[in-house]
Amino acid sequence: MYSPIKYIPAVFLKNRLLQFTFFITSRCNARCPFCFYWQDRHSRRRELDLDEIEKTSRSLGGLLWLLFSGGEVFLRQDLADIVAAFYRNNRPVIITLPTNGLAPDLIIPQAEEIAAGSPNSAVVIKVSLDGVGADHDRIRNTPGNFDKAMETWEGLRPLRRRHQNLQIGINTVFMRENQDNLDEIIDFVNELPDCETHTISLIRGNPAGDNGKGIDLGKYLRTVERLEQDLKGHRPKMYHFTLARLKSAQDLIQRQLIYETVRQGRRQLPCYAGRITAVMNEVGDVFPCEILDCPMGNVRDSGYDLMKVFSSAAADSVRAKINSSRCYCSHECYFVTNILFNPMMYGRLIKQFAALRQPGR
Repeated sequence: MYSPIKYIPAVFLKNRLLQFTFFITSRCNARCPFCFYWQDRHSRRRELDLDEIEKTSRSLGGLLWLLFSGGEVFLRQDLADIVAAFYRNNRPVIITLPTNGLAPDLIIPQAEEIAAGSPNSAVVIKVSLDGVGADHDRIRNTPGNFDKAMETWEGLRPLRRRHQNLQIGINTVFMRENQDNLDEIIDFVNELPDCETHTISLIRGNPAGDNGKGIDLGKYLRTVERLEQDLKGHRPKMYHFTLARLKSAQDLIQRQLIYETVRQGRRQLPCYAGRITAVMNEVGDVFPCEILDCPMGNVRDSGYDLMKVFSSAAADSVRAKINSSRCYCSHECYFVTNILFNPMMYGRLIKQFAALRQPGR
């Protein structure tokens, strides 16, 4: 497996792109009313094709973490070829692919091809689950989603046994519509065969605001405490890649900081968005993160040289805006880098690390 050790200098330098998120499509076969992406993107320009993506990936260096998003990523029939391009050119330590699980006939063969074709990367596939049974379908406004997601899960299980680099887990969005049922969801996931991790992500936007996404922050805190209790218990859910235990320790701190961020309405840590992280959408626009609508440029205008966009005057202006602004968010992906690459957090990390059991396969 590719080692993350070579990225340690970035803890101090923060002068290279380490985490890259690629929204490869806005197309989706679900109609989740809480989704921030598909509703606004269905009429956008032509998606980057495989040749354009290949050229863009060549402009990047090695990546610690490559995340795909959308839309439903498995609706791209060339998904395995796209992952292969990044694997060949960027040697990502971790590759993450989320799915709503609605198309097992598409997902299972592509998942196997991706796992087999990326043997030195940890390939993490996360199936979305926001309720148990009919609750999941209702919340996502997609009849039959729960049964299809479970069919997908059953199809992924034997792949995990055939490919040591493949890891499968569940992702749940914490929102007003399911905040009273989180214990039921967690109990269900804890009994799900071969489930290695359960991520619970706070709904995007201003969770405590009056924008229709209001949640009970006390219920979120109770969920955070339940996850911590389970992670420190006898059957912890944990990845099995190198430094998985450290990642779990970071998860514990991350959830606590997200709670404090929303409670206090302010940023808790320095933000490295746009410094060691970047996001690209399906038409080639590059952003510092998924929250701020501040494009740095477009790879089609730079000859598919993403690093040229990343180092442009426009990108410098965006980074300066982040540093000087009072923006804050609860987005989990950026808490990962803001914790792991901040030496001031290492005391808390060591303490949480020591409290966790060693993961097992």
